[in-house]
Amino acid sequence: MSIKSYTEISVADSFLMSRHLVCQALRVLVLLSLVAIEPAAAEDGIVCEAEQLPGMISGFFQITTALGITGLVVVWQADSLAEMFTVNPEQKKGLKQHKRTALKSAVILLVLGPLYTVAGSTMGLPLAECVDLVPW
Repeated sequence: MSIKSYTEISVADSFLMSRHLVCQALRVLVLLSLVAIEPAAAEDGIVCEAEQLPGMISGFFQITTALGITGLVVVWQADSLAEMFTVNPEQKKGLKQHKRTALKSAVILLVLGPLYTVAGSTMGLPLAECVDLVPW
């Protein structure tokens, strides 16, 4: 077994923290849609008629997407910095794999909103009709 360097630990911690934030944000969004949208959806489009609800949901999704992209940038830069000071090829390989994983997570985060918008409008979900979940 090898002892991890301080750089590896801090990179792993920052990745786990950003991944935890994204997962937590997605859980809150799902919980919000289950708790707030389902009872309101039974009342004939009350979600779209609510004054601030669609804007709040859209804003929340855009903020979480921006935080996820910021997390990707931080993790990518930390991994690149750690790569410069790493001599062991095995550690460099691990850092490159970590960067790839962070990039995959960011791509999933960016695709999630448009995918929900398209699939939701196809399935007739009320949230997809009046809330803009596309982050750009």
